[in-house]
Amino acid sequence: MKLYIAKRLLMLIPVLLGASVLAFALIHLAPGDPARTMAGEHASPQTIEAIREKYGLDKPLPVQYWIWLKQALRGDMGRSISSNEYVTREILDRFPNTVELTICAMLLAVLVGSIAGIISASKQYSALDYTTMGIALFGVSMPVFWLGIMLMMIFGVFLRWLPISGRIDVLIPFTRITGFYILDSIITLNFRALISTIRYLILPSIALATIPMATVARVTRSSMLEVLRQDFIRTERAKGLSERLVIYRHAVRNAMIPVITVIGLNFGLLLAGALLTETVFSWPGIGKYVVKAVTMRDYPVVQGCVMFFAFIFVIVNLIADILYVLIDPRIKYK
Repeated sequence: MKLYIAKRLLMLIPVLLGASVLAFALIHLAPGDPARTMAGEHASPQTIEAIREKYGLDKPLPVQYWIWLKQALRGDMGRSISSNEYVTREILDRFPNTVELTICAMLLAVLVGSIAGIISASKQYSALDYTTMGIALFGVSMPVFWLGIMLMMIFGVFLRWLPISGRIDVLIPFTRITGFYILDSIITLNFRALISTIRYLILPSIALATIPMATVARVTRSSMLEVLRQDFIRTERAKGLSERLVIYRHAVRNAMIPVITVIGLNFGLLLAGALLTETVFSWPGIGKYVVKAVTMRDYPVVQGCVMFFAFIFVIVNLIADILYVLIDPRIKYK
């Protein structure tokens, strides 16, 4: 296992290097001039050229990439062109917001999706099965931004039950310690802030969880049906065990391997790709930060975020591979 983990960690090097080259090439091939964007519409050519020289945008692309790569290897992703702040610091400052939203969305997706898949498989071809899978198909097909807007209109504008944007009520005094608002509220015993944080999390979590929830439900059902047809399940039933015991003690654990794969992939995707959700709900996370950077042609921010996302995605999938062994001891990595 240790050798396998070491090999996977070594694979980070070519993966991150390839991601850096791809991100650098794509952002520089995109139309637009960051120097002109920073200088303003009516800036003189001399001002624009001075900005290009200041940020090294006048150098050849291979030279720009090599300078950025040397800085990145030291943990320095450069400074944002638009704000002049260190990219690494800004990413780490927003990362807890994205993680908290992703964890809440993933917990909701796994809880509801796995239960729906198990129930659907145990009641195959029933009305409940068709209804559950129909809802799951609808969830997979639903655009996240449209769902987010509908949730905002219904629960925020018409019913006024929940806030539609932001992170926490600005009128509530709050002390930030770790950056995870739920954890900070508990540490400081600030229950008003805790309630407010949860209320602000509900709508974006539901919007972000819809697609992975539907995916988990469909994969869980498929995996459960495959396990329920195996010989050892027939043996357990022949022994006289109740159907509930057969399903929840024996079938579920053996059906979890494909589900763990889907959970790992979706968690990495949510963590790295909550762009639309964070933009729609004005959530101050990395996704919204990237969208703003793309519109401003902020090269260091986009490159730094892509590298960060690639690293997180590989680590999440490594954790998923390790969980396989914990769930099924028959799996061995050499």
